[in-house]
Amino acid sequence: MTRVVIFKKKDRISGFEISGHTGYAEEGSDIVCSAVSSVSQMALLGIKDVLKLNIFFEISDGFLKLSLGKNVENESAQVLLKSMEKSLREIQREYGNYVKLEVKEDVF
Repeated sequence: MTRVVIFKKKDRISGFEISGHTGYAEEGSDIVCSAVSSVSQMALLGIKDVLKLNIFFEISDGFLKLSLGKNVENESAQVLLKSMEKSLREIQREYGNYVKLEVKEDVF
């Protein structure tokens, strides 16, 4: 199962962490894992390479973490992250046995 945690400060998304593999299908054929990866990496690339914001991120096999840090007030980053959240909620709605999304208050 893939676990998605979205961190928020009040109504702002401050970051996210995605871990695990969905297990929907074998590697290379897993459309659910592919969808989660595509949506989350689009948000990362948009924030890092298009908006050129200085952020913290970590990526490895089955893991992606992003923190906006001081950029939490950036409206364009919020649009990207809120769009990502909406997309991931739809994926969870369709494939809830493979993707779990939760929202946590960012304490930092």
